[in-house]
Parts: sequence; C-alpha cells; structure tokens
Amino acid sequence: MLSGIVAGVVVIAGAGWAVGTRLRSPADEAALRQPPIPSLITSPVVRQQLTSTVAVSGTLAYGSPLPVSLAGVVGGTAEAQRVTRAPRPGRIVEGSVLMEVNGRPVFALRGKVPMHRTMAPGTTGADVRQLQTALRRLGFGAPVTGVFDSATTAAVQRWYAKRGYAAQEPDLTAKQTREQLRQAVQTAEEALLTDRETLDAGRDVMPLKLKLDNAREDLRTAEGALEGEEATDLTPEETRQLETLRQAVRAAEEEVLAAEQALTAARSSPVPPTPKPEQTPAPAKPEADTRLLEMKVSNARKNLESARAALADFGDEAGVSKEKRLEELRKAVRPAQEAVVAAEQALRQARQDSPLRLKIANGRRNVASAKAILGEYMKTYGIAIPPGEIAFLPTLPARLDKASVKPGDTVGDKVATVTSSAFAVTGSVDSKEAKLLRKGMKATMETPDGAKLPAVLSATGEAAVPAEEEEDEKGKGAGASDKNLGSVPVLLAPAVTKGLRELVGVPVTVRISVGATGGAVLTVPVAAVVTSADGRPRVQVEVPGGGDKVRDVEVRTGLTADGDVEVTPVKPDGLKEGDRVVVSGDS
Repeated sequence: MLSGIVAGVVVIAGAGWAVGTRLRSPADEAALRQPPIPSLITSPVVRQQLTSTVAVSGTLAYGSPLPVSLAGVVGGTAEAQRVTRAPRPGRIVEGSVLMEVNGRPVFALRGKVPMHRTMAPGTTGADVRQLQTALRRLGFGAPVTGVFDSATTAAVQRWYAKRGYAAQEPDLTAKQTREQLRQAVQTAEEALLTDRETLDAGRDVMPLKLKLDNAREDLRTAEGALEGEEATDLTPEETRQLETLRQAVRAAEEEVLAAEQALTAARSSPVPPTPKPEQTPAPAKPEADTRLLEMKVSNARKNLESARAALADFGDEAGVSKEKRLEELRKAVRPAQEAVVAAEQALRQARQDSPLRLKIANGRRNVASAKAILGEYMKTYGIAIPPGEIAFLPTLPARLDKASVKPGDTVGDKVATVTSSAFAVTGSVDSKEAKLLRKGMKATMETPDGAKLPAVLSATGEAAVPAEEEEDEKGKGAGASDKNLGSVPVLLAPAVTKGLRELVGVPVTVRISVGATGGAVLTVPVAAVVTSADGRPRVQVEVPGGGDKVRDVEVRTGLTADGDVEVTPVKPDGLKEGDRVVVSGDS
C-alpha cells in the first residue's frame, strides 16, 4: 500500500516538473524570438590537389553493338525463309555457322564490304576479293583475284564440305535453261549446215572450190621458194667459184712474199773489203744483178691485185645475180596471189548468186547470237553463294549478344545483335561539358559496390553512338532525339576487364578527368571569391581574435573542381593554409 502511494507521488512530481519546464514568462518568450546576432560564416584555406571531372552516368555493357541482317535469300529458292536453327549467344569465330535457314547455313566472315548479291562464276568486285581473302585465312587457298573463278569455286566447295554442308548447286530451272540454250546453238548450226549443203548442191561450185585450192597451193609453193632464196646467200656453183677465187688470192699473196724475200736476200749479200796500198788490188767483183728479182716482185704484186679485183667483182656479180633471182620469184608470187583472190571472188560470187544467200547470212548471225547467249549464261552457271549465306562482320572474333529470331520464325530485317568482346560504358554529357572532352582522357569508373576502376574516353559525338542505336534513331524519324537536345553522346572503355563480366547491365558512374593541378595548392570554396570594383578577384580573410574583423586579400584564381577553386595570393604572405575565409555573412 505504501509503495503505491510513493509511486503516485513520484509520478505527480515528475508531471509537475515537466509542465514547469515548458512554462516561460512573456519576457523569456520575447527574448527567444529575437534574431541571432549576425556572425561570419567562414571556411578554412586548404592545401590540396584539385582534379576537375565530368561525370557520366551509364550502364556497363559489351562494346560496339551491331545489328546483323541477311542480305537476301538463303539457298537457291525464294520460298518462305524460315529459321531452322536460331543464333546462339556466345563467341563467334570466322567461318562459324551463325544460324540456319531452311536447313542451309549462314556463315560469319570478317569483312567491311556487306554481302549484297549472289556470288557466282564470273562475278567480280571488292566483295569477291574479300571472300577470297577470308577463304585464304581459313586455309582453303583461293587466289585473291577479285574474280569468282574455278579456283574460287573449288575453295568454296571444300569450305562448305568441311562444315558439313554442300555448296549451292544450280537448281533445276537453271539446268533446264542451260540445256535449252545449248539446243538453240545446235539447232542454229544444223540449219546453217543444211543451207550450205543445199547451196553447194544447187549450183556447180565444186570446180571453183578445186580451182581455189590449187591456187592456194601454188601460192604456198611460190612463197616457199621466195623464203628459201631470201634465206640463202649463194648458189652451190657460186660457192665453188668463190672458193676458187679465194685460193687464187692466197697463191698470189704467197708469190709476192717469195719474190720480196728473194730480192731482199740478194740486196743484203756482203761487199768485198778495200785492199791496202802495199797490196796488190784484187780483181773487181761484179755487183749482183737484182733486176730480174725486182721484175718478179712487180709481176707478183700485179697478179695479186688482179686476183683481189676478180674476187671483189665476183661479190658484186653474186649480189646482182641474187637480186635477179629474188625478183623472178617475187614475180612468181604475185600472179599466184592474184589467182587465189580471183578464185575466192569467183566462188563467193557463185554462192551469192544463189537464192539461199540471205538465208545463209541470217543462219550465221543466228549461230553467233545463240553462242553469245549461251556464253553469257555459262559465265554465271555453277557453284554459287546466295546473298543470305554469308554475314560479313567488321571484326572477328565477336560475341553474339542476343538473337532476334527463334526456330520457326520467318527471317526479317534483323536476326541478331553482335558485340565485341570488350566492355564499354555509353552515356551523354551536356554540350558545354562535351567541349572539355578529348579522346583518350583518363577516367574513373565507380560501381554500385564502391569499387573504382580506371577507364579511358573512347569517343564523343556521333562516333560514340552504337550502330544498333543509330539504326533505331533513323527508324524513329527526325524527332527521335529531341529529348536529348543539348546533350552529346560519349563512349568510355574500362582499362581493366577482370571481374567485369558479372557487372554487365549494371548502372555505373564514370568521372572523366578534364584537368588537375600539378600538386597540392591553396584552395578555398568558390563562394569565398568575390570581385572587387576594379575587377580583380579577392577573398576576405578573418582576423584571428578580432571578432568579425576581416582583411581583403587579392588573389589569382586557377582550376575549379567540386566547389573549390585554386587561389594564389598576389602578395606572398597574404594567404596561407589554415586561414579562414568568409563564405557568407556581413563583411
């Protein structure tokens, strides 16, 4: 009982105290409603390194998304194109099968020229050269000529067989067309041959044919004789005469040499010595008589001159004789040529006089036309690659991100989306901020769990718009991007890839560094910098212990980042780290 009374007293006393604390006099209430005494709001001067950044919000994804569409039918028929094996997300390598349509393959090859037509024998162009280059990379050895030739056909057959498919053969319609064109050529040739036989049988042209054959044979004989004479310098008889004259010259030269030697020996015989006075002179010996020898030398020289002159005369006579023979043979060729022309004209005239002349002329034109049509058709007949059986992608290997069709669907404009194996972040920034950005700038990517990873600015503007989104914008029309008016697309690439696969599709923030101080500098809040009447920036520094007293310090401003600005006092001792500058309040 007592405890209850005590508890009641305590409760009453507490309630009275609480009420008492809430009761104030009118004077106290008035005092509480007075505004506080104005005071300065300051912030310390801090020495730190400033880094200015542009923030981009985006989603981490695989880079370079590209829509894949088929350029035409798959296989050699235009019947309903139905997916029999859908594209499967994952890695794509060159030469792999992207999907199947009506049981036929769609291959992925590397190339910048899009597939746009059927490649068949005789097709030429950059797309064929691109195909041949890809076949060589895959090991099927097609020469890179830019022409779809027999070597390319063989390489394509080996490639398809290696993948378990058969290359596209000509269909039944193509084979029937080829056979019809061949029969047209045969029919035209047979008709022409029949008309010629009828012409020959209707007029007696056999003698004229024989005469023409004989004239041609006579012409060949005459031309052969002329060619033989032109290739021969001398006749056998002239050759023997030439050798005889050369022997005569050699004999005359020997005769001259012998006579000169004899004369020289006679003139060089010794002279008898002069006798002494006391001696009796010997009887005088008569001098050697050389006149005969001199005469022999003179005669030998004349014989040599005569022999040489005869040899020279023979050469001139042989040339004249050869020219005479050639002229006679040329004269024989000319009548033979005239005879051939006359025989041809006679035979032609005989045939042209026939009523079948016009029919035969038309028959020749029919044969030529039928052969030309068959030849043009055969240039494109054979193994072919339909336009839908190759998808050229700019870069391989690649990654198939998602399929746009499933088995049983009719093939539409887009069948899949491929990306590169690299990661990327796409977003947009204000057009003013975009002016600060340059390709290659360093950035920091912040993930939702707080991790910070290095990144690089890859592109800005149109270059940063993925191909898939660009196609979507074109399809939506001119007003599609009105909501992004004033913004500029940006594309960033993480500098490291480890652990990013699990973050694909996660929103991230990327801060692009657009400027930084070289080191730690004095910084103050941007709000602390004011402009004086003379247009110079200054800060108001609180005077320690002076109440609300301040002093003006003129400064030079620098980089601004995250609400702070770099300041440098004009006077060296005007500002230091730890000073407090006025941010707001009365000055």
